[in-house]
Formats: sequence, structure tokens, C-alpha cells
Amino acid sequence: MGYYDDHYEYQKQKGNRGRWFFSALVGAVLGGLLVVISVPALSKWNVLPYQVTPRESEQVQNEETAKEPAIRQQVSVDVSSQVTKAIDKVSDAVVGIVNIQEANFWSQGGEAGTGSGVIYKKENGKAFIVTNHHVVENASELEVSLKDGTRVPAKLLGSDVLMDLAVLEIDAKHVKKVAEFGNSDTVKPGEPVIAIGNPLGLQFAGSVTQGIISGTNRTVEVDLDQDGTPDWNAEVLQTDAAINPGNSGGALVNIQGQVIGINSMKIAQEAVEGIGFAIPINTAIPVISDLEKYGQVRRPYMGVELRSLSDISSYHLQATLHLPKDVTEGVAVIQVVPMSPAAQAGLKQFDVIVALDDHKIRDVLDLRKYLYTKKSIGDTMKVTFYRDGKKHTVTIKLEKESF
Repeated sequence: MGYYDDHYEYQKQKGNRGRWFFSALVGAVLGGLLVVISVPALSKWNVLPYQVTPRESEQVQNEETAKEPAIRQQVSVDVSSQVTKAIDKVSDAVVGIVNIQEANFWSQGGEAGTGSGVIYKKENGKAFIVTNHHVVENASELEVSLKDGTRVPAKLLGSDVLMDLAVLEIDAKHVKKVAEFGNSDTVKPGEPVIAIGNPLGLQFAGSVTQGIISGTNRTVEVDLDQDGTPDWNAEVLQTDAAINPGNSGGALVNIQGQVIGINSMKIAQEAVEGIGFAIPINTAIPVISDLEKYGQVRRPYMGVELRSLSDISSYHLQATLHLPKDVTEGVAVIQVVPMSPAAQAGLKQFDVIVALDDHKIRDVLDLRKYLYTKKSIGDTMKVTFYRDGKKHTVTIKLEKESF
């Protein structure tokens, strides 16, 4: 039996390669050790173009760094702005109004509600505050809550349901700052404004909300006697600054920190958000002055009870008032007060007024607006009316009315 020489040759080559591999491995190990030993030394002598830090040293360094106290940098930021300056200027003058009512058969009495007010003047040891009529309505006692939480008794000088304004008086020793009135006639849509008051009571006293003027010269119908028929058209500023219950009577402030409106109402519907209203300060000032001086608003007075033609049936327009068919707008005289300006001028029951000083009158709201905003006590006024289907004109001299 023979053996093949090719097997021999393979074993021979395999042995040579094993010896070569072992030599190469030994060389690689020695070279690696040389690198490990020499590189840190070369790095330490700055021979290498980079720095080498052994892992052990890096770990020690990290541990030492961790032991060092952390350095905290305190940054002081100046957050003053036109808005904050405006708030600082007026916020101390915005107060809380507490309505306290006596107990009766229907209620237990006590605090019936809270609202807001604006201190606008100090004089002769007294301080004067403007708020809403509905904030102080039916109060047996009133208290004013100042910014620091101090509560002081207040005296009601006068209140006007038509304009929804009231004026209170407190001892001036409690007051450090009064608000400055601005000019509401120059307000423009888009102008930034700030509402300051006490939403949801004194718990959130001095709350501030910011927005813009959404509209000027807005007209909102007001039903004073809750009979479903509007009694007055309130001309107001519209804003999207949040006005919540308790904000009533507070300040609507411009960016200069001036009061341009007295917060009064909002539209409270699920589908409506950000529609609040304020009484323009230029409209409020003469009312505030009358309430402070006289305890009531002195308005010109005709002495008639009126009803809009739109509220009268078509039957009575013809059968009772005897109007021409083309007369569909105006106000009917339901009653004339004896010895009143209207009675002295000769107006009678069932006369239909269609114009004042040639200004067309469409309804009762039109008549009141013209009478209260265009005329003054002692003025004369031309009245155009229909009686038994015929047009007539008389002149009335207006007297004082306490409304």
C-alpha cells in the first residue's frame, strides 16, 4: 500500500504557515505594548499634535469635577414695559366694592355680591369712587376693599340706572393714589387696553387682563325693567380683554395708564367669547359730576309717557291714533303729566311724535337718546307730531328731571 506525496506537501506547508502566524502575533503584541507605553509619554512631551488622556485619568478627573460645587449664574431680567408701567400707575386706584344687604323674608342678608370701583378724586378729606349702579343696587351698607385688603365703610352719593353708574365716598386717609381719566373719544380699534378689577370676588382682587379695543361707538340695548322691551341704547366701547363677574365698575385702561372706560357688561353665551363692554369715560364724566354734586343726574324733562309705534297693533294705529297709512315710525303719547313742559306746550294723549328739532324719531330709544344727549335743562325744543291724522308743531321749554 502506498501513500500519496501530495499529503505530505500539505502538511509541510501547514507547518510553515503556523510558525509564520505565531511570529506575526508576537510582533503585533509587542508593537501594541510599545504604542501603549510610548504614546502617553510622547503626548506628555508635546511631541504629538493632539492630547491623549488615559481612561483612568479621565475617570479620576470626572470624579474630581463632580465633587466640585456647581456654579449657578443668577440672571437679572428687566421685565418693565409699557403695560407694566400702565398697571403700576393705576392699579392702586382700583378697589373692591362690597354690597351688604339686610335680611328679609326672602334672604338671609349679608354680602350680596362684590364688584369693582375706581378712585378718581381726593378733595377736602374725602375720596370719590365711581362704580356701576348694578354693583351697589339695593345695598343697605357698602364697603370698599383697598388693594392691601383693608375694608372701609363707604357712603353712596348717588346712582343712575340709565347710565349704570354710581359714585361713592370714603375717608381720604385710606387713599394713596387716584386714577387719571383719559380721552375715550380718541380711542381706536386695535389699540391695546387693560382691564383691572376683581373677577369672581375679592379672592382675585386686582386681577389684570389685556386685550384690544374691538370696536368704538357700539350700541347695546338695555332692558331696565326686565319687561322684554329695551329701555335704553347704551353706547359703549367693545373690548376682548376678559371682563368677568366682579369686574363691573373696574377700570379699562389705555397704554398710558389712563382710565378710558368703566367696565360694565359682557355677552355671556356659550357661542360667544371675548366680547366685553365699557362705558366711555367721556360719556361717564358728566354723569359722575352730577352724582357727586347733586346725588342724581339732572336731565331735561318733557313729562310724557311714551310707546313706540312698532309696539302698537295696526288696528289701533288707525282706529285710536288715526294715523295716515304712510306714518309707521314714531312714538305715541300714552299719558301727559299735568303741569309738565309737554302739558304746558299743549301735547295730549294719543298724539304721535315723529320729530324733535326736525330730527326724525323712529321709536322711544331715538327720542330718549336725542333728548338726553343733545338737549339741556332750560333749552327749547321743537316737537313735530300727528293728531287726528294731521301734522302739528309746538315748542317745549325743557325742565329738570330726576331719573
